[in-house]
Amino acid sequence: MTSRERTRQVMVGNVPIGGGSPISVQSMTTADTRDADAAIEQIQQLTSAGCEIVRVAVPDMEAAESLKKIRRASSIPLVADIHFNYRLALASIGAGVDKLRINPGNIGGADRVRAVADAAAARGIPIRVGVNAGSLPDDLVSRYGRTPHAMVEAALRHVSLLESEGFESIVLSLKASDVNRTVEAYRLMARRSSYPLHVGVTEAGPLPGGLVKSAVGIGIILSEGLGDTIRVSLTGDPRDEIMAGREILASLGLRRFGPTIVSCPTCGRCRTDLAGIVSEVKDRLSSLDVPLVIAIMGCEVNGPGEASEADIGLACGNGVGLLFTGGLVIRKVREEDMVGALVNAAQEMAAGRQEKSDG
Repeated sequence: MTSRERTRQVMVGNVPIGGGSPISVQSMTTADTRDADAAIEQIQQLTSAGCEIVRVAVPDMEAAESLKKIRRASSIPLVADIHFNYRLALASIGAGVDKLRINPGNIGGADRVRAVADAAAARGIPIRVGVNAGSLPDDLVSRYGRTPHAMVEAALRHVSLLESEGFESIVLSLKASDVNRTVEAYRLMARRSSYPLHVGVTEAGPLPGGLVKSAVGIGIILSEGLGDTIRVSLTGDPRDEIMAGREILASLGLRRFGPTIVSCPTCGRCRTDLAGIVSEVKDRLSSLDVPLVIAIMGCEVNGPGEASEADIGLACGNGVGLLFTGGLVIRKVREEDMVGALVNAAQEMAAGRQEKSDG
């Protein structure tokens, strides 16, 4: 992986985006924002899943009014997603949101852009300029087609409107449902701007295809050193987006979120219910927030070697398992005791590391 590009930094509430800060994971509620209690409940679920920034749709003034209650109840930064109506942007700012997602070219003349930019600047909140390949200006589509170049030009057009008002607390996104177009758009934008990049593949679809598409697209972009915050766009429960986003970051070594489980796909040599063991270990260690690599292997071929490279590992055999830490066998355990032994050892290791960290 190449070195990370260093972009400008903006603050979304207490979460930094860009400037070398950790890549944050975002999602968006599916609840009707006008139903504040439903939106709050979903935000709390997302927060528990690890969401760090949450976006809500603001289609009308009733939704904008609900933001006051939602903002008070949310422990993570709140982003208002607005299209076309600058009054909704002003109302959302007044309700206390931490960021806007709005395209300045779609809200009217310079006076309206100035009003939104001035209000955002006064509250110290950034604006994300979000361009989607499916909704580009007609003149750019006529000139370039729905290409990465057209996406970049559309984004820079919106940015220039904000910059003309002296506003530069900007985040950019350039999304298509096509992976290759998305990747190329971010590459092109990175050559022309130092604003932080919000990365995602839009309208990726349901699991599992949407997850694969998002992982490929976001993974390529991040692996090239681009991107400052991510949102995986999946059809369904938005908590799946958080799971996917965290896994993408962890797989690239960009962040660690508690235990990482390495397990084999199994084969005809496996003589134990490895899938069941992995599932139980994952569930029992789900609240552990200390980064550990835990290997669970199904037989003696790869088991000892793979398990020895992890912080802690289990190599399963026929009715027994070998427990490893630091490349050394701790002990042999019976099959019925394997999960408990591994979980207890992982918890003890995590507690020791936490105590050492607290110093």
